[in-house]
Amino acid sequence: MLHALLAWTPSVTQHLLFSAIAVLVYVLTTRARREQRAPATAIAWVMGLALVPYLVLPMYLAFGQRKLRPRRAGPVPPPPAPAARHWACALIESFGLAPAGLCSDMHFHADGAQAAQALWDTIARARERIDVCTFIIGRDAFGRAVVERLAERARAGVQVRVLLDGFGALLVPRGHFDTLRASGGSVTVFRPLFTLRPTGPRNLRNHRKFVIADSVWLWCGGRNLASQYFLGKPGQAPWLDLSFDLRGPVATAAAYQFELDWCDTRRIPPCPAPVPASAAAPRTPPDTLAQLLPSGPDQVEDTAHALLIDACFRARQRIVVATPYFIPSNPLRDALRLAARRGVEITVVMPQRSNHRLADFVRTRAMRDLAAHGVRFVLLPTMCHAKAVVVDAQMALCGSINLDLRSLLINHEASVVFYSAREIEWLARWTLDAAHAGQPYEAHPPGLLRDVAEGLLLTVAFQL
Repeated sequence: MLHALLAWTPSVTQHLLFSAIAVLVYVLTTRARREQRAPATAIAWVMGLALVPYLVLPMYLAFGQRKLRPRRAGPVPPPPAPAARHWACALIESFGLAPAGLCSDMHFHADGAQAAQALWDTIARARERIDVCTFIIGRDAFGRAVVERLAERARAGVQVRVLLDGFGALLVPRGHFDTLRASGGSVTVFRPLFTLRPTGPRNLRNHRKFVIADSVWLWCGGRNLASQYFLGKPGQAPWLDLSFDLRGPVATAAAYQFELDWCDTRRIPPCPAPVPASAAAPRTPPDTLAQLLPSGPDQVEDTAHALLIDACFRARQRIVVATPYFIPSNPLRDALRLAARRGVEITVVMPQRSNHRLADFVRTRAMRDLAAHGVRFVLLPTMCHAKAVVVDAQMALCGSINLDLRSLLINHEASVVFYSAREIEWLARWTLDAAHAGQPYEAHPPGLLRDVAEGLLLTVAFQL
């Protein structure tokens, strides 16, 4: 037995040769794709490939790709007149994304009951098509209600398409969508985790959250379509979260992004940008200037990451943040620290304990550094799943983007950037009001073991 084991064990020369091949694979694929990686991530991959190539090389081939070749169909809409261009508008448009536009009937949902009613209204408004993109559809009463309402619209002749992430698909039984499919609806899983089909790297998850009616009405935000994000489960209060609905060009841009994601998942050529259908609802609230911001591996740049860093350097009075997880990249952490040094008042609101314990463990490294320079962290006693960033009175961001490495640099995400004073102030006030229920964070020096563990987890687990 020992002789067979020794015979199987590769010699030093074989090991060195395999290590060299593994590192060469990394260098060639990275250069061929022209991928830009954080130094810590690059070092982690190279060290792993050199020391444990038999384990790390398959991991790299499965999870190592961070950027995809962008898929675009049709020309990018022309930018607006220079007088209407905000600095954030100009930056987002430089990424080849749709310009800002005036939207109407804009409503934020302060609680889950308002969010649920707005969701039902959006589904009921559709006359031609309903597109749903979500990370999770719950196997609970709320998830079943979503499926039943979509099936009802499909039976009424509305084209219903549901794009569910591959991770979220693992959380529902196989027959969860049988009623919807039997009614004529279509369901596609984005990069299933367990499939032999070449669907791309399995670590690039689709975290976008859209419900779009007729390419005109958009329901969007941070909520997945499950009970805990709306009305809570029996004996459990709902999570603190944010969402909104509106009508106008942002909905059309979201429908276009959904079309690209749907076609990419089904491995068919991208379709032209959808033409908005007519909407009969009256325009009641004042117009809102807003812009869709998709981010992720399908974009040439790290769009949300770049916008947030730029915003930190432009901030003069305040930055208000709500996020469930706080694991910023080194450049974003530096930008926040420098903003605090300039006297910008920065408030970050997050749960004391989130639903991801590893994220809670490693977040304290950035929190200690930033708290030492004046950044104020508020820890809420309940789970806060809201994602929002407010910069002065210049702009506000709300959608699916968390302030963590995976959300900013790896996942497919989407948020809406608001430029109107009403929406900016609403998000700032909602976040600061939520902070009243929390406690200030107090930094404590880490022990040696914790410091090493934080560094290892940040280098490996959160940057693959």
